[in-house]
Amino acid sequence: MSTQAADSTIKIQARFEADSDPLGIGTPLPLDQVSSESDARPSSSKAPTYVKIYLQDDCLKHRFIRSRDTSSIVERPERLRAVKIGLAAAIARIEEAEGALKPSDANVSVEDELAAALGKMDIATSDAGLIRARSISVTRSTATVDLLDNAAVKYVHGDIDGDVYLQTLKAWARDSEDNITKKGSEMPEGMPPLDLYLCPSSIDAIQGAIGAVCQAVDTVIASTTINPSVVATGPQRAFVAVRPPGHHCGEDTPSGFCFVNNVAIGAAHAHLKHGIQRVVILDIDLHHGNGTQSIVWQINEETYRQTLESEQSPSEPNAPPRTRGPQIFYGSIHDILSFPCEDGKVSFVQAASTSIHGSHGQYIENIHLQTYSSETHFWEVLYKEQYSTLLKRASQFLDGTGGPGDDVMVFISCGFDAGEHEYPSMSRHNRKVPTSFYHQFALDTCTFADIYARGHVVSVLEGGYSDRALSSGAMAHICGLVGDTVRVDERWWDLENLIKLEKATKARKFGHPAQGNADLEPWLTRTSELLSHLDVYRTPPQASRNWAPATSRALRERKKLSRNSSTPEVVSKPGKDAQIPAPVSSSSLTSTSVSESEPADSLSAKKLPRVILHVRPPEGTS
Repeated sequence: MSTQAADSTIKIQARFEADSDPLGIGTPLPLDQVSSESDARPSSSKAPTYVKIYLQDDCLKHRFIRSRDTSSIVERPERLRAVKIGLAAAIARIEEAEGALKPSDANVSVEDELAAALGKMDIATSDAGLIRARSISVTRSTATVDLLDNAAVKYVHGDIDGDVYLQTLKAWARDSEDNITKKGSEMPEGMPPLDLYLCPSSIDAIQGAIGAVCQAVDTVIASTTINPSVVATGPQRAFVAVRPPGHHCGEDTPSGFCFVNNVAIGAAHAHLKHGIQRVVILDIDLHHGNGTQSIVWQINEETYRQTLESEQSPSEPNAPPRTRGPQIFYGSIHDILSFPCEDGKVSFVQAASTSIHGSHGQYIENIHLQTYSSETHFWEVLYKEQYSTLLKRASQFLDGTGGPGDDVMVFISCGFDAGEHEYPSMSRHNRKVPTSFYHQFALDTCTFADIYARGHVVSVLEGGYSDRALSSGAMAHICGLVGDTVRVDERWWDLENLIKLEKATKARKFGHPAQGNADLEPWLTRTSELLSHLDVYRTPPQASRNWAPATSRALRERKKLSRNSSTPEVVSKPGKDAQIPAPVSSSSLTSTSVSESEPADSLSAKKLPRVILHVRPPEGTS
């Protein structure tokens, strides 16, 4: 490794500047672009891809089953469909920019679409030439890990007493149905009931998410392993669309929808398997990644202790070099007024405001989001003078620890909930960013990684809850990761085009988007076609909840006003022994309603009547 402090200071790219010539990365990609097979080292005969997108269908298995009412549950399987819409739109736009999108794509008949869909039902194994963009490929990952038998997971979430937290987590999920039956909740008392939930298959989602992140790390690092002196032989950048998120989870403290820390585990995997010694984690979620920062602090503390011991007690002659842990920079741009700091708890606010560089072996930078009055104010003042400081601090960390090198890896904890289209209830303090932030920050991060880390960037989905925030953010972010290989137009994600996108991809009956509309612009038709491949697997309908108990609470008296009186009158109240149907989860990626479940007790004396409301006017009326 060589120190290049003078020449390698990161320079933020001028906005709207783009190179009209795509990167010379070869001809369009061959077949089998969407595949469930593990990533093999690319052969020299295969044209390289620049960005690889990872999907993991096991992540749809994490569902809220405690109640039928999911109105307060924002971390839901539908989030991934919104992300996939954004990914499909980004690919379609990039194909259009590369000249790979034919005008005839807008004139596909319904019959042709149906035939194509039937022919590509088995997307898990192969998809002949689905993606035409030279700079993107998509993999449907089947990678998974065992929480109790994975070195990287244990490195982050194990402890000196063994795998206590990991075993407890698996037990919570395994026993979730029984605990809901007995206690009304699957989570231990004292944990936020809406922030944390589990079902028996949640472990599949958690392990699959980790597996996809580690697979992305392997692929990105392998891209320059064969011959570092030549152009990359595979994707140097990856985006991993998984859930549940991870950056609020500490070593043994689940929080804020997070049960394991996906990015921290990815960093540990890069260190343990590939010898990565210096890691940069850039967190752009609306909320402070308190769990990631806590884990990074512990790892840096241990590495610093090892360094001091090595300096104070030199090793014996001819002794092998002592192993040392990684050094990690954690930088976050977040809203200090939102979770986990919203209640003003001192420890959380202090942690989310920490800035320390080198002392005690720590490298932490926290920047607070501010409101902006205009696009000019955001870019010329906030981004240029404050938010870009994150990358400058990261460059100082690497310059001070050896400069650019093969032992450097960059991660983005990529939440889209700071976006301008997030729910007002989630972004209550108006500390937002324009959608183009996700494009520009990705561009600048890739420039940074090209200088310091041989281009190695792995971006992992964190938060984002509004469908529009997720789809627009994902679209802009992927275009940023592609970098200067294509000319990107930021109008692609303006409000007018987002509304068109939502109409074109609205889930119809059986969850399929609208197709075969000759009036759609070519990029919208292409987006709809791509989405039909990316969004094949959906959350299965929740089975009949025979195990759910009848609630011990009596229904509240319903009152209505009498026609001629202002005094409410009681309509009815169930008797003491009246049977109340158990709640049923409705978590599903389709827009169709969940079918009603059968009564829990087949021997009950009487079934509740089924009520059907007619909205048409009575016959004989105008």
